[in-house]
Amino acid sequence: MIKRLLTGAISALLFLNGPALAQSATCAPRDTVVERLASSYGETRQSMGLGANNVVIEVFASARSGSWTITETGTDGITCLVASGRAFEAIAAPLPSPGNDA
Repeated sequence: MIKRLLTGAISALLFLNGPALAQSATCAPRDTVVERLASSYGETRQSMGLGANNVVIEVFASARSGSWTITETGTDGITCLVASGRAFEAIAAPLPSPGNDA
């Protein structure tokens, strides 16, 4: 478990290693993050939503490789990596019936 966490942290640090870094090694201007997800991993935005404090949460994934990344973007335009992984699969499950919180 710790090995996987360290591997993920190192990968995130390497992912955004460059002059456009802002605030920390896992954050950069949104355009930079989106471009690197596309060019390095073939990931495109699959879904998005609004989180607490007006933070935009987005899920990027590649149907070809199965890689996925979750990001959050603040009102300042800085995007940070939240999580990433493999074996992404889009699921079109029906919504639960009213009164059933599944």
